[in-house]
Amino acid sequence: MKVLQVIDTAYRCTVEEQDDPVVWITAAMKGAGGDLSVLLRGNAVNYAVRGQDASGLAFGDRKQSQPPRIDRDVKRLTEKGVAVYLVQEDALERGIEPNEVVDGVEKISRSKIAGLFDQFDHIWHW
Repeated sequence: MKVLQVIDTAYRCTVEEQDDPVVWITAAMKGAGGDLSVLLRGNAVNYAVRGQDASGLAFGDRKQSQPPRIDRDVKRLTEKGVAVYLVQEDALERGIEPNEVVDGVEKISRSKIAGLFDQFDHIWHW
């Protein structure tokens, strides 16, 4: 069963969990033999921006000792063989240039999303 995980809400739970739960569960399921891919769209295209740094994140006197490193997590997905797609128009609307995107992430046009969906047995939208 081929599954496409569509992520469009960015930085959900990253303060508490230090990673995005969907990115994390995708990596875990891939490690268990799952056939998963990811489509980043909307604000989640920010996940693919290389060199993010949240190391200064603090809430009052409490410093986040394990800040999110979502770009690293996305890169690890691609290294595990998970296809990661990014909607290029969503990235451009947010000022993200193609050369700022983590290596291994495939940029696709909005007009190609329906065709991408057709390649999967299940679409899970988060």
